[in-house]
Amino acid sequence: MKLIPAFLKLIRWPNLFFIMLTQVLFQYCIYHPVYGNKILPGDTSQFILLVVASVCIAAAGNIINDYFDMNIDRINKPEKMVIGKYISRRWALLWHMVLSVLGILLTAIAVNPFSRWYLVVANGICVMLLWFYSARFKKDTLVGNVIVSLLAAWTIMIIFLSKFSFFDAFHNALPQQLKLFRFAVLYAGFAFIISLIREAIKDVEDMAGDRKYGCKTMPIVWGVNATKVYVAVWIMLLIALLAVVQIYILQLGWWLGVVYCLVLIVVPALYLFRKLLGANSSKEYHFISSLTKTIMFTGILSMLTFYFYL
Repeated sequence: MKLIPAFLKLIRWPNLFFIMLTQVLFQYCIYHPVYGNKILPGDTSQFILLVVASVCIAAAGNIINDYFDMNIDRINKPEKMVIGKYISRRWALLWHMVLSVLGILLTAIAVNPFSRWYLVVANGICVMLLWFYSARFKKDTLVGNVIVSLLAAWTIMIIFLSKFSFFDAFHNALPQQLKLFRFAVLYAGFAFIISLIREAIKDVEDMAGDRKYGCKTMPIVWGVNATKVYVAVWIMLLIALLAVVQIYILQLGWWLGVVYCLVLIVVPALYLFRKLLGANSSKEYHFISSLTKTIMFTGILSMLTFYFYL
């Protein structure tokens, strides 16, 4: 494998593309239709900088995760290893540092660091969380899963918070702000729950390597059956919340959104629940993990349907 393909594999470019896609859809299918002609000048350049910042921080997190997972990956997925085979550990650390600093700097450039300083601080915290997640928290029961899920939700929330004014919200909240807030919570909540589900399934899939190196992930500490119950509860909660959303948008006559959600999100989630109950092998859990990623993808793509109604 050549250096550039190895580097792209290391930073997991499909995951980075998914982050970009999520933010682009929220920007142009939710924010633009909601705000219309009230969009402030310079919004597009700010958005581009925030997207690049998000991608840099996520790429740095993927690098440091593989850096700390070298021994475990030799057991769980030796064919996917890059660090130590194509890129040295020293270069991996250097790239992590460069991308992390670049991500924070781009955030500061994108937003006014005096009025929206909390976004710069938040992305700095993301960098630290990704480091400590890879070094320590991912080996603990549930903590690592929650961190990854919060970071998935933050992908949407940072775009929302870059547009949202707390001062206006408390003094003279505009209808557009309230509507954007609802969509941000809806999609951030979806990203959080579906990530919790996928991370738990991945823990079951990776039990062999995790157990050998002393990890205390959920299936190792609680057992596989208890983990399956945990995942099943989150799946049913997700389906219930989606049902509530469908009832709400049905009253608005948004039929395209209802049909899309039922066919491409709810039905696959029910199938996921069924496959989970009967899963016993690593191959089956890998299929369930891939199905979860597909549901995440179709869930984010549902923003396209709102473009026609907002």
